[in-house]
Amino acid sequence: MTTTITRSFQAEESIDHVWNNIRNPERLVTCLPGASLTETIDEKNFKGKVVMKFGPVKAKYNGVITFEELNSETKTMKMVGKGLDSKGKGSADMVMNCALTEKDGGTSVDYTIDISITGLLASFGARLITDVTHSVFDEFTANFLGKLKGEEIDNSLSAGKMMGTVVKSMFGSGNRKTDTDSSPS
Repeated sequence: MTTTITRSFQAEESIDHVWNNIRNPERLVTCLPGASLTETIDEKNFKGKVVMKFGPVKAKYNGVITFEELNSETKTMKMVGKGLDSKGKGSADMVMNCALTEKDGGTSVDYTIDISITGLLASFGARLITDVTHSVFDEFTANFLGKLKGEEIDNSLSAGKMMGTVVKSMFGSGNRKTDTDSSPS
């Protein structure tokens, strides 16, 4: 199962402040619900864990994140992540491209994330995975904007919020205009 998320958000802070936060894995990972950094391999490669809950199934992925591109002049980055389910029942791969631009006295953050999931989670279907992924990245965006303002962030996985997303997806009340394209694989 694959899905693509294309999103933009506006930060009030300067492009340099946003860039210094978004290219820092120790700061970035604390914004993603259920994620933690476990080891720094070198300046571009990091090990980490992500815990996700999809309805009754809780998945734990151990993986490696690599910054393949970090261009301070153009304020663009490409990050690639590869993870294996801790029970050996699947994998998740991600490629994120991100670009920052100065806009209206702040910073516009534009990103595209391609996600590919195999194994048990893929059997839940593209719609559920897409809805939960949108929910996770909405939370990430809110956490990142809070972190830019110096707020304390709790990135623990909110089971109640995820369950609400799962229920909405299952019963079709989660219909909303999205910018996501999904296709089974």
